[in-house]
Amino acid sequence: MRTTIKTLLLALPLLAAGFSASASDGATGRWKTIDDETGRVKSIVEITQAANGTLNGKVLQVLQSAQGPNPVCDKCDGANKGKPIQGMTILWNLRPDGANKWANGTILDPAKGKTYSSKVALVENGRKLEVSGCIAFICRSQTWLRDQ
Repeated sequence: MRTTIKTLLLALPLLAAGFSASASDGATGRWKTIDDETGRVKSIVEITQAANGTLNGKVLQVLQSAQGPNPVCDKCDGANKGKPIQGMTILWNLRPDGANKWANGTILDPAKGKTYSSKVALVENGRKLEVSGCIAFICRSQTWLRDQ
């Protein structure tokens, strides 16, 4: 009986660590972006953490686009105008805002060429990322799925 209790006491922390492993990875990694209008996977975005602790996201691969296989940001202004969407940073300066939440960043919608105030939250034990972009009180949200 004592051996069983000792074994359980030793196993519980390991079991708990396994359940929280994906959440402890934070929002960094590869994400499948899901189109909020069609429900289809649009692209793969890699979120990385900068030296100052903020999160940034870059499009690694465009999987679906109305412009074909190599879309460019023709509706963008400034430095992104006419640039390929693949390789473009579309999410930047997200700052920690509580447990598994980041806010006060900016997100670019390359299809519309517009930027929005952004926040993200890690949900479902790190398997999904709730991403929202807002102008004033009007917000649009997407759920991204962890890739791998």
